[in-house]
Amino acid sequence: MDLFDTPTAPVQLLHDIQGGVRYWPQLLAPAVAQQCFAALRQATDWRSQRREMYDRVVEVPRLLASYRLDAPLPPGLPLQALLDAVQAVLPAPYNAAGLNLYRDGRDSVAMHHDKLQTLLAPYPIALVSLGATRRMQLRAKDGNTRAIGVELAPGSLLAMSHALQLSHEHGIAKTARAVGERISVVFRVRPAERMAAGQHGPHWEPVQPERG
Repeated sequence: MDLFDTPTAPVQLLHDIQGGVRYWPQLLAPAVAQQCFAALRQATDWRSQRREMYDRVVEVPRLLASYRLDAPLPPGLPLQALLDAVQAVLPAPYNAAGLNLYRDGRDSVAMHHDKLQTLLAPYPIALVSLGATRRMQLRAKDGNTRAIGVELAPGSLLAMSHALQLSHEHGIAKTARAVGERISVVFRVRPAERMAAGQHGPHWEPVQPERG
């Protein structure tokens, strides 16, 4: 089966000198997107994590995983095929993949930006969506413009420029609607020193449970 679904020109959502935010509604053929979702749901080493937030420790409201792309991948994961599809339209040297599993509408990610020291300029972040559609909000940090929303459809690709992490935040809010499971696969270019230190995953460290 052909991996690509003949992607058309992307929808330009935000502009900046590095490409802003671009959205391809259907990077993958629907059947391929479904197959990739099923394979990732089953074969990924999903982990629950906790993180420090202000003066307390909270559960991250989704499951996570991360993989190096410069090393052999576990069998059954279609990450190389997804990377090939992404690089056909975004030819960046991606070396890390972060995966998020949103189990239902209660799972979310707060408004945030990626820390620039965890990324190699000028390459964009590439986000492939699989499973249920969820709405992402994009909001300028200066508050001078209205936030925009984009429905991240299964098989779609969203690219966010490196420069955008300075000017905007993005997030996916909780919803009371009945929604199915969603997986996001986020490709990033990490600096060599971070990769050498094994820091290809989230920029924050998981909080270890206290031993009684």
